[in-house]
Amino acid sequence: MATNFLGRFDSQVARVFKYAARAAWKNPKQAFFFTRIRSAQKRAAATRDRQRERGVQVPPLLIASITRRCNLNCRGCYARARRHSPRPELTDEQWQGLFEQARDLGVSIIMLAGGEPLLRPGVLDVTRRFPGVIFPLFTNGLLLDDSVVARFRGQPQVIPVLSIEGWEPETDTRRGTGVFERVAAAAEKLRTAGLFFGVSLTVTRSNFEAVTAEGLVQALIGNGCSLFIFVEYTPAAPGTEDLTLLQEQRHRLVEFSEGMQERSRPVFIVFPGDEEQFGGCLAAGRGFVHIGPDGSLEPCPFAPFSDANAVDIPLAEALGSHLLKAIRDNHAELKETRGGCALWRRREWVESLARKDQA
Repeated sequence: MATNFLGRFDSQVARVFKYAARAAWKNPKQAFFFTRIRSAQKRAAATRDRQRERGVQVPPLLIASITRRCNLNCRGCYARARRHSPRPELTDEQWQGLFEQARDLGVSIIMLAGGEPLLRPGVLDVTRRFPGVIFPLFTNGLLLDDSVVARFRGQPQVIPVLSIEGWEPETDTRRGTGVFERVAAAAEKLRTAGLFFGVSLTVTRSNFEAVTAEGLVQALIGNGCSLFIFVEYTPAAPGTEDLTLLQEQRHRLVEFSEGMQERSRPVFIVFPGDEEQFGGCLAAGRGFVHIGPDGSLEPCPFAPFSDANAVDIPLAEALGSHLLKAIRDNHAELKETRGGCALWRRREWVESLARKDQA
């Protein structure tokens, strides 16, 4: 069962890069890069298999929230709702050390998040050292000036992903007046520079129809977008559960994404997507794991519970923490059927595991 799940997940990752090479067909240099990176992904998958034989559960994807700081104050932001640790943010050197360990263990994709990652410009000096690892960098786009774009141009492994909520009304309502226009200007800079870039759209029950309108997607494709990541809204605070997608909307979102993938060249991803085919929740290292700004290893950005810090102990040891292992061993408890995040709905259970392990 586990082998089948892992094989399916690795196949999904490989398929994404196959589509990325296709999406870059107008740019031979980009297409060659994604073709070459597919070989690196296969080698990383083999490394993960060897680690599992040694008893280390290594996910393909690491989500790294490299800073708590942000230059926006978006409504419902999960990063602002987190209980912040008194420990300081990791230095660029510490992040580099963690990324080296992750690469050597077989992690092949490191998603850079925040806060706003570009408030830590030194991270682009770090990513330069990892040409075989893909770094999707999720940004609100407001700090994307010509100098930053020039730094992206020299690092095809770093893929800027601009965050929006739909058209201007939806985006500005959540992110602030004038933000959509500034993000559009950032997208134009990336398109003019000939860079491979994407957009991230947070999908809620209320903006579902706007976000899944084919007209929006086609307009973004026309503006040079080659990657679409639809992120299902997850509550960051009690009282926001009514924004989570209905079950029928979740199915429609996956169907919309798959349909667009068949008809269009860009890459389409739904996160977390159809987890049922992988046997339930992908957090805690089954498919991905999260490192907070202070190095705390957590099951998921939306489940900020930790019993291990990847600065205090090697990453391989932290991945085997009691909390993460307990969640993986009991992932049958996380079968989500009502929409939203299973870890969020069972947060008291997850928190009790963390307390038990700390005790």
